[in-house]
Amino acid sequence: MNETDSSIDIFQKVVEFIDTGRPFALALVLKAEGSTPRKAGVRAIIDQSGKIFGTLGGGIVEAQAQNRAIESCRSKKPVIFDIQLQGADRTDDEPICGGQMRIGIDPTVSKNRFVFLKVAEAVRLRRKGVVLTTIINAAQTQINYQWFPDESIPPDITFPGIDEIRSCLVHETPQLYTEKSEHTDVVTEVFVEPIISKPLLVIAGGGHIGQALAMQGSLVGFDIVVIDDRQEFTNPALFPGGTTTRCGDISEQLAAMPIGKDTYIVIVTRGHKHDAEALEACIHKPAAYIGMIGSRRKVALIRKNFIETGIATSEEFDRIFTPIGLDIGAVTVPEIAASITAQLIAVRRKGVFHTPKDMVLS
Repeated sequence: MNETDSSIDIFQKVVEFIDTGRPFALALVLKAEGSTPRKAGVRAIIDQSGKIFGTLGGGIVEAQAQNRAIESCRSKKPVIFDIQLQGADRTDDEPICGGQMRIGIDPTVSKNRFVFLKVAEAVRLRRKGVVLTTIINAAQTQINYQWFPDESIPPDITFPGIDEIRSCLVHETPQLYTEKSEHTDVVTEVFVEPIISKPLLVIAGGGHIGQALAMQGSLVGFDIVVIDDRQEFTNPALFPGGTTTRCGDISEQLAAMPIGKDTYIVIVTRGHKHDAEALEACIHKPAAYIGMIGSRRKVALIRKNFIETGIATSEEFDRIFTPIGLDIGAVTVPEIAASITAQLIAVRRKGVFHTPKDMVLS
């Protein structure tokens, strides 16, 4: 099997930088209001020379972060700064987006290596949880990190409180909370960051429909894996950035893959034999969605074979979305991909499931 994955996990990168022992700072967008080049939760690694890994959006925002990171690496002290993106006009040196950003620069992140290692592991295993970045603004700024898996968030967290943390998880949105001490000048900020893996879209077949579906699936928020047994149809150049491509026997690949409840499988291989083999390999997997392309006659023949040979029961086969996609009258390849994408969204967002007669809401 040949596999190509162009995605980069920033948490794993942090661990790797820590292990090199060379000075660096971690930049984190804590807050972004209005029109800004990047949103809250975006991270970048900046080494002592100012070289940046990742991006904060370029321009003056990134330049300021790099300059402050260089100084922080020298002083070994974290710094928090705000930047206004409200220049007067296009001839001004100041950015004119109209928003504002709050950014943290932390050169002391190595003391929290274990936390980032656990988060990197959770991302790799597609586990849900939350990272709390606590900033103590006093005579000297301090930044600390905590990781809590979804099932292990302590109910007695005093600030910002379990309800606020759970709300961030439910809405899949990071949030910065601020608390000022009544008796001192100490200000505590806690950045609550949900770690929720994108749903995984596994496309069996890298042909024209697979390519179009990968593009549309990526746009609506899926991580993409494309499997094909032809090298030319697993060329990363055919797919959006971040797509994982795997070349090998399709049914073997599907059978070996860890499939969870956040996995969506679309079978669009080059022929009914390969489609049937792929479906057999995954029909018993606990996927959120399994769909197979094909005419009603093809589907009926495969269904009959699966039931008669004991591969699947009628109930098991009837949970498969086939013929695939919502009925929007699709004809062209992009339209077919759009109909499949719409069906994926319906399953993900509305809990739609399939029956032989109709589409109903769960």
